Amino acid sequence: MSLHLCSIDPRAKIGSGVQFGPFVTIYEDVEIGDDCWIGPNVTIMNGARIGKGVKIFPGAVISAEPQDLKYKNEPTVALIGDHTTIRECVTINRGTAWSGKTVIGSQCLIMAYSHVAHDCVIGNNCVIANNAALAGHIVIEDYAVLGGITAVHQFVKIGRHAFISGGSLVRKDVPPFVKAAKEPLSYMGVNTVGLRRRGYAEATINQIEDIYRIIFIKNHNVSKAVSVVEAEVAPSAERDLIIDFIRKSERGILKGYTNGRYDHFN
Repeated sequence: MSLHLCSIDPRAKIGSGVQFGPFVTIYEDVEIGDDCWIGPNVTIMNGARIGKGVKIFPGAVISAEPQDLKYKNEPTVALIGDHTTIRECVTINRGTAWSGKTVIGSQCLIMAYSHVAHDCVIGNNCVIANNAALAGHIVIEDYAVLGGITAVHQFVKIGRHAFISGGSLVRKDVPPFVKAAKEPLSYMGVNTVGLRRRGYAEATINQIEDIYRIIFIKNHNVSKAVSVVEAEVAPSAERDLIIDFIRKSERGILKGYTNGRYDHFN
């Protein structure tokens, strides 16, 4: 496409092989890696740092100023990793002085009309489905999947390989490897399908299920459940990851859901 239909500041750093659709706007403090595809009517604003092979579909706005009243025009960035796909009309805000950056990892899929607010950190190989809304300061670890129309409260953390059902309201932290659904958001089992797709052995999946049976089904409070897990479950990378996540949770973890009733955890 002829670049005369675009508005690309000559100070922007553009890699080789980048393709632009019509009516793209690129601000001056922008870096775009090699072999990216920038679709029609995309706006990439100051602070954008985009990796290689990224695809950005029509109408997306990347690295806009944070929607945060504390923001005072300080220089911050929005980082997007290699080979991530950003679909139509996604909005990604750059960071604030709190961390200085918003981060989206490599090989992610951010589906249409989703919003990623300031200071969020999304890991690699994550999927954020249509119309998901992420408030500020959220951490989403590698391989997590958020269903469509999911809303995530600020400062929430979602563990790796977690799966959040569409339409969920995520107010509490979601530990690694779990499926979460219902209202209020509750534990609905281990994400066994996702783990098998990613090559986890059945013995490992079984151990993860044993851990979460203690945490969510045995009617312990969380601190007691973690102690039981440490005492009864053999050490492993997965066990230690789960324990570490729960102990470091600042908002508390989601609830258990068994036999049609909610179990409240302290």
